[in-house]
Amino acid sequence: MAAPSSVPLPGTTPPAITPSSSRGTVIVARPVRHPWRTFGAIVVVALIASLLYTFASSPNMDWATVGEYLFADLTFRGLGVTLLLTAVSMVIGIVGGTLVAVMRLSENYVLRSVAVGYIWFFRGTPVLVQIIFWGFLGAFFPLIQFGIPFTDITFFSRPTGALISSTTAAILALGLNEIAYAAEIVRSGIQSIGQGQREAAAALGLSPARTMRTVILPQAMRVIIPPLGNEVITMLKTTALVSVIAGQDLLTNLQQVYAQNFQVIPLLVVASLWYLALVSVLSVAQSLLEKRFGRGFTAHRATRATLSDAGRTR
Repeated sequence: MAAPSSVPLPGTTPPAITPSSSRGTVIVARPVRHPWRTFGAIVVVALIASLLYTFASSPNMDWATVGEYLFADLTFRGLGVTLLLTAVSMVIGIVGGTLVAVMRLSENYVLRSVAVGYIWFFRGTPVLVQIIFWGFLGAFFPLIQFGIPFTDITFFSRPTGALISSTTAAILALGLNEIAYAAEIVRSGIQSIGQGQREAAAALGLSPARTMRTVILPQAMRVIIPPLGNEVITMLKTTALVSVIAGQDLLTNLQQVYAQNFQVIPLLVVASLWYLALVSVLSVAQSLLEKRFGRGFTAHRATRATLSDAGRTR
């Protein structure tokens, strides 16, 4: 006689399967204990708590100064300049980086060479050097002039210092430097999209520019967003370097204060607290953007996993 089939009849509920051994006893799985991991975690927490207590209870730490300047007007003015530098520099970096990335992938030798040279130069020189250069551009070019080359005909002439303030110099330095890094991020995102997408768009009659704008870049955002979000956070902290040219940012304003009252550490704590708060907000925004642009990929991966599990259970 044939053995009864284990496949349930149509319209019936399959029986629940209880894990058991060959003798029919139920297997109770217990997690393996790791006492040394627990001990290590306790030691780490104790060390961190000790370090924080030592710093907070130091007699040289003036918490009254921290409370006085944490929400002071000059702190908020510097905070506004910091956010302005971050936002404008990142807009310049993203727009310019996308253009340079497209040039980098172009079949035109001149455009490709210019893009490679731009990325090589701005990634190869420290951003602090670039900030100082733009900040002291007036010492190298006293006048900014526009006219017909090799003639005395001039249409526009103004002193460099009147056109490029410290804030403008900071934006130029940070924005032009960010273009080089954003270009490599965008290029990696574009190259992550398969050639079949371009071929399908060409078969539909889309031009290369429209294909890039409506097909390639939207799909590449899943790859571009995570490193670009890190660049925004890095840019926020890099704005502190403009203090070398008195950029009127958060750190510059607090430096001017502790140059007078000599409360260096408390005012640096004020700056650190604000930077930590802003980075926390940006991290949450980055996480939301990653989820937004990764929805299709996550759903596709979940579907593949479900189909794979279904195939293994057959």
